[in-house]
Amino acid sequence: MKIRSADFVKSGTRPAHFPEAVLPEVAFAGRSNVGKSSLMNRLMERKRLVKVSSTPGRTQLLSWFRVNDSVMLCDLPGYGFAKVPVGLRESWRKMVGDYLERRDSLLALVVIVDVRRGFEEDDLQLVEACAGLSLQPILVATKCDKLSRNELFNRQGAICRAVGADVRDIVWFSSESGKGRDELWARIGGLTSTSTADAPT
Repeated sequence: MKIRSADFVKSGTRPAHFPEAVLPEVAFAGRSNVGKSSLMNRLMERKRLVKVSSTPGRTQLLSWFRVNDSVMLCDLPGYGFAKVPVGLRESWRKMVGDYLERRDSLLALVVIVDVRRGFEEDDLQLVEACAGLSLQPILVATKCDKLSRNELFNRQGAICRAVGADVRDIVWFSSESGKGRDELWARIGGLTSTSTADAPT
């Protein structure tokens, strides 16, 4: 079934602000310029539901979205932007750490990278942390439309070698064309036990 509803629920910075954990949940993380907001908007078939900050790295809120009344998506603030003050980076780590460690309904963490840059140290640390947090990492490389077919093939090989993955382990995504959208929803639906009838397609 296609997207019936996609609604903003609330934003917050600490556990007291989190919405009630009644639905399976998936979080989305990525560096400040990887196109995370565009990916989530494409995923939910909404153009401006997830807002893009005019100053990368300055949005320091967790934001939740309910899709089809069957799954919750959490947008984590971007990280790794060089101009963000050290204190702000540390507050990001604490806020996101509290969320990842305490959110019982959280099943998976979607780690998003720009296909042209691949996985950097911050990204790899998040992927490695998933094991200790009992979270399933879902690896996504976005902006695939920015490369030619040959360039994409070469980048896929380099990214897979860097992260120790097979090309099929990574979702190759384009917010412009929608490439990878169905595959990403399939992975989310499989983890959240969403039936085929209810899973967004």
